[in-house]
Amino acid sequence: MDLTPEQAAIRETVREFAVEEIRPTARDADETATFPEDVWDGLADLELTGLTAPEEYGGFDADRLTYALVNEEVAYGMLAVATALSVHCLATACIREFGSPDVREAWLPAMVEGRPVGAFALSEPDAGSNPAEMSTVARRDGDEYVLDGTKQWITNGERAGVVVVFAKTDPDDPGSVTQFLVPKDTDGLLVGDREDKLGLRASDTTQLTFDGARIPAEYRLTEEGEGLSAALSTLTGGRIGIAAQSVGLAQAALDEALAYAADREQFDRPIGEFQSIRHKLAEMHTETQAARLLTRDAARREDAGESVRTAASMAKYYASETAVDVTNEAVQIHGGYGYTTDFPVERLYRDAKVTTIYEGTTEIQKNVVARELL
Repeated sequence: MDLTPEQAAIRETVREFAVEEIRPTARDADETATFPEDVWDGLADLELTGLTAPEEYGGFDADRLTYALVNEEVAYGMLAVATALSVHCLATACIREFGSPDVREAWLPAMVEGRPVGAFALSEPDAGSNPAEMSTVARRDGDEYVLDGTKQWITNGERAGVVVVFAKTDPDDPGSVTQFLVPKDTDGLLVGDREDKLGLRASDTTQLTFDGARIPAEYRLTEEGEGLSAALSTLTGGRIGIAAQSVGLAQAALDEALAYAADREQFDRPIGEFQSIRHKLAEMHTETQAARLLTRDAARREDAGESVRTAASMAKYYASETAVDVTNEAVQIHGGYGYTTDFPVERLYRDAKVTTIYEGTTEIQKNVVARELL
């Protein structure tokens, strides 16, 4: 699939930034579980923190294919950074789509410049794959809403300055889910400790608790009861972004494996000359390219105005499982060295697993595809 000259130039620019600015920070960020804020500022300088914001607010207003290309290349540098960026872009997309003109003007220009960082709070401790079971409630009180409840697995939970939150306006009605904007400094909004994760360690993942948190009624983004359909619509596009990140991660692992196979010698020749290794590399390359094409196909379909729910789920399911498979083989090609932190494939292997879980598990994606087929 050919890219336009502009898309090719953007891809090249982001790849260069990933290699020269993101990747050198990855090992330390992973070991210390610290997000590289200088890298975030660099993304803002490239206008990437405004990917899903309208041009009238200074945003990039990227088409879906360009959005996918950026996600792939940022993840090629470090998945934790790409995840933070995609969640920030989910938040700006929600404000763009559902916020009033005053709300958009108040928040989007600053978010385009990278601060405040956005977060997206849908999942709960007991409501992950089925968000209709959420228990967070937003009660109308005059010109305000009062939020009570707990959200779980919130990317940018510490770093964020604004959170898009989903809550029921009627605790007994699953159809009352509504979308709200909550400034991070709102009284009654409490941030939990960071999760101690297998991978994606540089990304801050926390619990958010709302205890009588009051926000102006104008910060209700959707009409009451329309929040869940809005969330699912937003996440469909977001799944294309996660698929693209999975491709970037797989490509990074493949490139590491190729370099190692050319350099590492056993029995007086590079291991890349052994058929068993060559076959692994061929399979890794084929799977990565297939995932890339599925992802770009879904992105192009969305840009053409087609319904992409199935295409997005296919891309997300296949690309995320490919990331797990390819990083696993990259570790295997490195042998014992691949199991140590001396080589990046160890981190890539740990990071890959989460792509099969967040923004809809592999099992959920298969359900979506099967439902459309049947």
